[in-house]
Amino acid sequence: MDKIWLKNYPAGVPSEIDFTQYRSLAHLFDEAFHKYASRNAFVCMDKFLTYGEVDALSRKFGAWLQSRSLAKGARVAIMMPNVLQYPVAIAAILRAGYTVVNVNPLYTARELEHQLKDSGAEAIIILENFATTLEHVIARTSIKHVVVASMGDLLGGVKGAIVNFVVRHVKKMVPPYTLPNAIRFNRMMSDATGMRLRPVELNHDDIAFLQYTGGTTGLSKGAMLSHRNVIANVLQNEAWLQPALRKQPRVEQLTMVCALPLYHIFALTICGLLGTRIGALNILVPNPRDFAGFVKELSKYRFNIFPAVNTLFNALLHTPGFDQLDFSGLKVSNGGGMAVQKVVADKWLKVTGCAIAEGYGLSETSPVVTANPADSTEYSGTIGLPIPSTEVAILDDDGQPVPLGQAGEIAIRGPQVMAGYWQSPEETALAMTPDGFFKSGDIGVMDERGHTRIVDRKKDMILVSGFNVFPTEVEGVVAQHPGVLECACVGVPDEHSGEAVKLFVVRKDPALTVEDLQHFCKEELTGYKRPKFIEFRTELPKTNVGKILRRELRDEKRAA
Repeated sequence: MDKIWLKNYPAGVPSEIDFTQYRSLAHLFDEAFHKYASRNAFVCMDKFLTYGEVDALSRKFGAWLQSRSLAKGARVAIMMPNVLQYPVAIAAILRAGYTVVNVNPLYTARELEHQLKDSGAEAIIILENFATTLEHVIARTSIKHVVVASMGDLLGGVKGAIVNFVVRHVKKMVPPYTLPNAIRFNRMMSDATGMRLRPVELNHDDIAFLQYTGGTTGLSKGAMLSHRNVIANVLQNEAWLQPALRKQPRVEQLTMVCALPLYHIFALTICGLLGTRIGALNILVPNPRDFAGFVKELSKYRFNIFPAVNTLFNALLHTPGFDQLDFSGLKVSNGGGMAVQKVVADKWLKVTGCAIAEGYGLSETSPVVTANPADSTEYSGTIGLPIPSTEVAILDDDGQPVPLGQAGEIAIRGPQVMAGYWQSPEETALAMTPDGFFKSGDIGVMDERGHTRIVDRKKDMILVSGFNVFPTEVEGVVAQHPGVLECACVGVPDEHSGEAVKLFVVRKDPALTVEDLQHFCKEELTGYKRPKFIEFRTELPKTNVGKILRRELRDEKRAA
């Protein structure tokens, strides 16, 4: 197909990348740990780990896992927030020849059981705060080996003990649990002293991660991300960021803000893996929802790369003290995970001086597919151009390309596209075209420059009297009202029009009324797009990454 976007590539960005320079992610780790051994790699709660220390710790943990007689390719789950053990565990599992299963630590017992049973995970490293959830389901899973970590494990003697005491006894964040065969993280590390990590022959087709989709459209499925997939996306993103990273002042070591959880593919690839490849320092934020604490943490660093979702950008902009931080080193603000709203992007640029470069991706694509130029100076309203070695097609319901400017399903082909869904050949076949494109389920329009604009998810579309209404458009308009903090809209049954638009709003201004919003929408939206019903809420349901769950709102209305 005609790659019209290549004519509009930023200067210095190649059209293709060479992912064969690494045999596996273990090879990437080996190189980075040697090259940057003396540099700080991660910091959490003021405790730094160097690349050399991550190397040594992950070798020991990997050797201990190998001593459990797990076969090559065995699945090992990680159920933790952003603490220092997380990057150690990722490197350990991959270097030992196993597959990482990232688990959301806030999962309910039902959700955890599904993921552990579906993946067939045989081992898990879990933060003690969430061990009670595992206790309820472990008997019905294949888990044989449990490593229990605590917040203070890698913080050092006295500090670690104090943090653990506060977490357990003052804040009471560790519910009682019983896991008789579990081993403590530090005891495991002690037992591993003297063990040697055996080299494992890994290749591009071995599965590095089972990355479970967010479940916003149904039962969670495991996207099989191979070593090739993830290496490719790391190198694609590195190439795409170059124009911004070359901007003055040049920085010897880049500092990344890792507030999005590492169990989410966005943070995993951009912060955890790309950060390692380029020898960056990652600021790990275990609880980004403590916005005051988050801002206090940011005040200690001159950060350069800030990946986030729209809701996080928005929340920080409304947190006292954020506008007083030092943004002089900020080179890249990556927006992804959900649509970045213009009102948020404009304010972020005004406060930080760094425009949000919105991108687009999915768990199934490791994740990044398209992005705006990293050195963007303004909000574009699009998800940008396909990144190097990536093809994007816009398809109709029959799988045929539509003319430029027409809406259709976004389909992706490239080395970052998953090997398929774990143990779900039927689902894989439904998601892929015969010529190797992954069908995203998102509706987009590509313009003559190759920029794509998302109009919505197929399943979120609202049909009003035969007219298509895309919630993202309505939400983008309503979000511009100065009295609105957050909003979401869904389709609800309507006897006259089949479906009607219902809007949920969190107010910034307590005096905002339904009439105010109706008048505002009348000015901005044609008749069938205007919300017929408006409901004020104190908060909206979100995933743990901050993505608003329209489905939950929709299901709630149907159950009523």
